[in-house]
Amino acid sequence: MATEVRHNPDRSRYELTLDGRLVGVADYRDEGGTLVFPHTEIEADLRGRGLGAELVEAALDDVRRRGQSVVPTCWYVAQFIDEHPGYRDLLASGSQ
Repeated sequence: MATEVRHNPDRSRYELTLDGRLVGVADYRDEGGTLVFPHTEIEADLRGRGLGAELVEAALDDVRRRGQSVVPTCWYVAQFIDEHPGYRDLLASGSQ
């Protein structure tokens, strides 16, 4: 199964596709270069396969490339950053 994560700025989200089908999203709000991630979702029947981690990792890597920071109000994004300390530098001041 082939997965791909793409940034969809028109919908303010990162999208995960599996064999070309949209199966997950990580929504965000851009607050002047800081992306607030309030919601991440993977289709229910596909949860537990690491797809959420793949989606969030790709989104955070893109945020880093763009020189932005994040505020993880979504519990999953916050937990991912907590479990992967290499992403803590992306946290906006005050959200640590």
